[in-house]
Amino acid sequence: MADKKKQKTGPMRLDKFLGEMGYGTRTQIKEMVRKGRVQVNGQVIKAPESKLAPETDQVMVDQSVVGYARMEYYMLNKPKDVVSATTDSRYPTVVGLIGDALRKDLFPVGRLDVDTEGLLIITNDGEMAHNLLSPKKHVDKVYMARLSGRLPVNAKERFSEGIVLDDGVKTLPALLEYEGCGNGTEGLTEVLLTIREGKFHQVKRMFEALGCHVEYLKRMSMGPLGLDPELEPGQYRPLTEEEIRSLKEAGTGK
Repeated sequence: MADKKKQKTGPMRLDKFLGEMGYGTRTQIKEMVRKGRVQVNGQVIKAPESKLAPETDQVMVDQSVVGYARMEYYMLNKPKDVVSATTDSRYPTVVGLIGDALRKDLFPVGRLDVDTEGLLIITNDGEMAHNLLSPKKHVDKVYMARLSGRLPVNAKERFSEGIVLDDGVKTLPALLEYEGCGNGTEGLTEVLLTIREGKFHQVKRMFEALGCHVEYLKRMSMGPLGLDPELEPGQYRPLTEEEIRSLKEAGTGK
């Protein structure tokens, strides 16, 4: 089946365009435009309400071209000591790591704990994010965990039945794997865990319910998207068109 054509953005007010691209508050942008600092297709525009085609018209502020993106999608290898948030008064944020972002409305798809590393999707596509995070969509999230303590011999069966957490809530069935993980360092055990939901501190609490403590946690994949092995902690790259399409299909259950 042929791919549908990309949806184009319709005519947009100049001040709205500049606001979406992070050029200031509405008042600041209006002042900027009225001072003649903004050009559209080479012409100085002094009316903030002027309409333009954001994907085809060339907009310049102080002689610098303003790039436009309706949606942005990034894969981030989240490092430790960075929070999965848009703003924070104590820690740096995952959104702040995306230095090439055009838009100012990006957010992380779900959350990883401050001490957890690995795959995190950064976007402004709210519909896709909702679908990927909904337990009803059954989108797998795979984590590599390094554990201290001894897992019970029936750990796989207990995970497959769902784990009762400390608050009495039972998780959805999960898949615990040992194969291919190798031996952990310093006597720790490494496992892979696949879950289909994202309760608060869920992975850590699931293992704690079995008498183990998670010493290190890294998300390896989300749905069809695996963490790019070329990305070091703190590095990111845009998602490819194929990766975006596969994530959207996963979120709709296709």
